[in-house]
Amino acid sequence: MNGPQRTLVARLDSDGDVLLAGPAIRAAAASGEVVLLCGHKGGQAAELLPGVRRIIRWDCPWIAAPAPEVRAPDIEGLVALLKGVRADVALILTSFHQSPLPLALLLRLAGVPRIVARSVDYPGSLLDVRLRDDPDIPEASRALGVARAAGFELPPGDDGRLAVLPPPESPFPPPYVVVHPGASVPARAWSPERCRAAVEALCEAGHRVVVTGGPAETELTAHVAGAHGLDLGGRTTFAELSGVLAAADAVVVGNTGPAHLAVAVGTPVVSLFAPVVPAARWAPHGPHVLLGDQRAACAGTRARECPVPGHPCLDRVTPGHVVAAVQQLVGVRA
Repeated sequence: MNGPQRTLVARLDSDGDVLLAGPAIRAAAASGEVVLLCGHKGGQAAELLPGVRRIIRWDCPWIAAPAPEVRAPDIEGLVALLKGVRADVALILTSFHQSPLPLALLLRLAGVPRIVARSVDYPGSLLDVRLRDDPDIPEASRALGVARAAGFELPPGDDGRLAVLPPPESPFPPPYVVVHPGASVPARAWSPERCRAAVEALCEAGHRVVVTGGPAETELTAHVAGAHGLDLGGRTTFAELSGVLAAADAVVVGNTGPAHLAVAVGTPVVSLFAPVVPAARWAPHGPHVLLGDQRAACAGTRARECPVPGHPCLDRVTPGHVVAAVQQLVGVRA
């Protein structure tokens, strides 16, 4: 590859997906400037990624949920904005159930000369490099494969782990364990009563417990913390949350953004993983213990709401299982 490149990297999902794009972004950044195109739900994670020079936020009608309306002025405005980026190459990072081709069309209209993506569909002239395979590997590795197909490699000393900018200091002195009960997709969340019981069990086992959550989850975090945990719901930015997670002995969390943020700051994860999507792809990309029945009837459905009465894939996990998993991970760092 000759000379510095300006690379547009697109990952249009939420915070967790954007964090998983980190190794691919660092590979591109080793050869020049990176502009990241992401959705508003991924913007706060984008701000923490090393190697990102500029962030463009846009809610994509074929990726975002709920999907925004397709409006000609919005599409025309995006094409004009992308044209102004003057990218030498674009990497479109998608999950296995998403198509890169609509965005590839817009990038062609914006004049991007080289576009690289995975696509199971015939791309015609929309892609210059097409990866046809869909390996059942961690999502971060899958994205890094797109960057490598474009000719980018991680710089010397970069082992390809998830990473964020140095986190702020936690307001709480360790040791403590974090329990994060919420999830952006309801089917991926452990029930509030199970979470509350796990907080009590962890405290009885001698752990201090901090309960975290976003601004819309304060009622949930207050309930889960109860009289035993410290309720931090709605009181941190995403960057501040990275500091809280970095100082924790372990993080108990479902398949949601803070699980990947914990890995990115080197903290092991007790992963309450609902099998609606494959753990081989989306389990934490670092030290973790996976809990949850991966052969449950909901496996592979991509359901947003649990399709099986009683949510058995996760609610058969007991607080005792969580305590044992935390004990297994204490002292383990990435």
